[in-house]
Amino acid sequence: MDYDGLVSAPEDRKLNERAAMGRFLADVERRALRMADIAVRNNEDALDIVQDAMLRFVRRYATRPEGEWPPLFFRVLRNRIIDHQRSRTVRNRVIAWFMPGQERDEPSDPGAIAPDRATPNPEEQAGIDEAMERLEQAVGALPERQRQAFLLRAMEGLDVAATAVAMNCSDGSVKQHYYRAVRSLRAALKEHWS
Repeated sequence: MDYDGLVSAPEDRKLNERAAMGRFLADVERRALRMADIAVRNNEDALDIVQDAMLRFVRRYATRPEGEWPPLFFRVLRNRIIDHQRSRTVRNRVIAWFMPGQERDEPSDPGAIAPDRATPNPEEQAGIDEAMERLEQAVGALPERQRQAFLLRAMEGLDVAATAVAMNCSDGSVKQHYYRAVRSLRAALKEHWS
């Protein structure tokens, strides 16, 4: 029996759009997870951020032209990372406020209370060589905007205009942040730079 005629043209178009979206998300998933992991230094949090970013992206931008998807997705991802970092900061402040033995007027260091997320577990460490680890640390130490510009331009291969859309800033700002990021990374990795 021939089933080709049973699917109407609008239904066929929807299936094609869903397939294109699925391919796009599968293509960016690993890179997005890497970006989130570098930003938050916690694998589980990074996975949650990427999944939430994908869900929000599909809900808001699925009907946009496919060529616009990369910068839009990375903007959504960037916003989710920032939201996560803000909530973690607030959570650490609240925890610090209610810590036993702390005086309320005494300044506290919320970073000292938070678990150390910079140390990777042994399974993650096994697959990473020393040079890559140093690069990740150096990228993680960059200021937020420089890190975003570097990851989107160098790791994701977005051009200046697409990076500007993803970061919600001007082309000139992207160029400046990227230049400063590369300069900082060269200084931090000078012994490994070839």
